Amino acid sequence: MNLRLVLFEWAAGRGLDARASRRLQHLAGFGAEPGGLGPGLARGFAVLAAALAGFALVMWVAANWANFGRVGRFALLQGALAVLGLGAWAWPAARAPLGLAALFAIGALFALFGQTYQTGADPWQLFALWALLALPLCFGVRSDVVWTPWVVVAMAGVSLWASAHTGQRIWRGLDGAGTTVHLAAWAMSLLLVLATGPAWRARTGSGPWALRTAITLAAFGITVSALIGLFGDDVDPLYPLGLLLAGAAVWGLSQRVAFDVYALSAVVLAFDALLVCGLGRLLFDGADAEPIGASLLVSVVAAGLLAVSVRWVMRVFQRFGGVR
Repeated sequence: MNLRLVLFEWAAGRGLDARASRRLQHLAGFGAEPGGLGPGLARGFAVLAAALAGFALVMWVAANWANFGRVGRFALLQGALAVLGLGAWAWPAARAPLGLAALFAIGALFALFGQTYQTGADPWQLFALWALLALPLCFGVRSDVVWTPWVVVAMAGVSLWASAHTGQRIWRGLDGAGTTVHLAAWAMSLLLVLATGPAWRARTGSGPWALRTAITLAAFGITVSALIGLFGDDVDPLYPLGLLLAGAAVWGLSQRVAFDVYALSAVVLAFDALLVCGLGRLLFDGADAEPIGASLLVSVVAAGLLAVSVRWVMRVFQRFGGVR
């Protein structure tokens, strides 16, 4: 419902003149600045500035790589990390943006270490160490501004670990070991979701966007793994397990205690994608499959399923009073 349109219709229905209409809009607060806009914009620009500064530090070191010796490169990044960490400790008002820049600096330092000494480590190990050693920073800052990118780093490590241990065999089917690796990656992703959830929020200081990011990335990873199991020569157990897990997530996030419209929308989309792809495999699996009719049927089912899903999510949203 648009309050502005409702007031316009109400004023027109009662024949209010221009002066009375302006008075009504003023009483409704249309001419005033939204509450909290100023502080919110200030925090947003501070976070954006910190993210850009951290990224600029990484790019500047890369651009001037040949101009620094080994000692100079490490001294520069370690000095920047120390300054940012001390600034976050000593300046509470800027703790979140400085912590975000420090998180970037940790990643840049590990990348420099790997490039300098050529340890031969897999990329997932870099992300795993980055996530592990950045945990004290996240617990110290206690802000979604730092926890959300940390979740991205940790999920990237999980994804790279799964890719390294399945031999990069994307869309080539799975053996028993590949299925086990993907299931282990699912378990790690779900642990990250639980760790950023409300049950641990008092200890971690994370907020809703860290949880939403974790759910979105976990849903994406599980969906991709399930589809790899679906489109092999034989349907792997990953597909029905992924479908069951997505359905359970849809049910759980539609309950009042765990409801979040963003997270629910993400898992509903994953569930719909698995259903549509499963229907496609069923229709096209066979020498006598008629491609045009099957494609049309899949398209119609996908459109109808999406419409029903959106309507259902909105009804759940309205049932809980349009909150969260």
